[in-house]
Amino acid sequence: MKGVKTIAAAAVGFPVAIFALVLGGAGADASDPLNGSVVRGLNLAVMPAAGRRYAPWYIDASKSVAGDCPELSPAVLAAQGYQESGFNPTIEGPPTNYGTAKGIAQFIDSTWATWGRDEDGDGTALGAKDPEDAIMAQARYMCSMVKKASREYSGDPVRLALAGYNAGWGRVQQYGGVPPESFAQGQTFHYVRIIMSTAAKWSKASAGVSGLGQGSGPDAARRAYTQLGVEYSWGGGSPGGPTRGFCDGTNGYLRGACSASVTAGFDCSSLAQYAWWPSVKLPRTAGDQYGATASRPVRKSDLRPGDLVFWSKTGSASNAYHVAIYFGNGNVVHAPRTGKTVTVQPMDTAMPQGDYAGATRPGA
Repeated sequence: MKGVKTIAAAAVGFPVAIFALVLGGAGADASDPLNGSVVRGLNLAVMPAAGRRYAPWYIDASKSVAGDCPELSPAVLAAQGYQESGFNPTIEGPPTNYGTAKGIAQFIDSTWATWGRDEDGDGTALGAKDPEDAIMAQARYMCSMVKKASREYSGDPVRLALAGYNAGWGRVQQYGGVPPESFAQGQTFHYVRIIMSTAAKWSKASAGVSGLGQGSGPDAARRAYTQLGVEYSWGGGSPGGPTRGFCDGTNGYLRGACSASVTAGFDCSSLAQYAWWPSVKLPRTAGDQYGATASRPVRKSDLRPGDLVFWSKTGSASNAYHVAIYFGNGNVVHAPRTGKTVTVQPMDTAMPQGDYAGATRPGA
């Protein structure tokens, strides 16, 4: 099945009272449903308004397949719906040899005939353009491919199922995984990347982001946080955002293949550079970033959001092999290593504690 990619979400506004009604069954706080907390797996505050009305259905869809496919979280299904249609239940894609993709989950008629059913009790006249029916069908169809992926491959079954949803399971079999960026001008490759990145953001609470405080440090921490879920790419990343990296003979490889050269993302120091760039133009590597900020050292007990934290095998931060951005409450936001994504993690488990080499404060 082929979907329509990166369609702008419809500009639909819903009053807070309506959000409370819509999400009441999902356990939302009716007094403040947009407070940045996670409601049954979805952070409503960071979702587009057009998608919030469907949050209970993404939650129910995830629950309906949880026995077989616990990996299919509400955030994954909602992020996929956003990528497919911008949460527009009436949209149609361009005609193709396979058919015309329709509705919020972009089903073609032949696929809908297999997976579609009346879930909301209002009949089937709308077909794939019935958003509630389509969301539940989306979960069933995705689950069928997650199970295939778990049986046949060692990679992340959700990523493989997303690739199958976009390009057809035959392409996953052809390439033995997610088709590379060279396939279909990168359509499927970036479809998977964007959905996984969006899902990571939509599944995390954001109250801590708004509570970081004011100043260039908290601003840097918030800017880094916007990249949660973006893949690690050795040598990738720039002040403008994720880019493809490179392999140097030692770094950038995943399961024997050069991952960095086909992965748009960040490494640890480019994420730090990206985070601070609006106020402090940091150099590119971790060691150079320490050198540029060493005149403003920070004791571990005095860390504030935005501070740079360094690890080194030699004990000297000038030889740092890793840098992270302090996020508050003992956590850092960082790009860990090849095969991982930008994440928030306790500082004491982000890297070996014995390698901690110091911290600096680039700005106010």
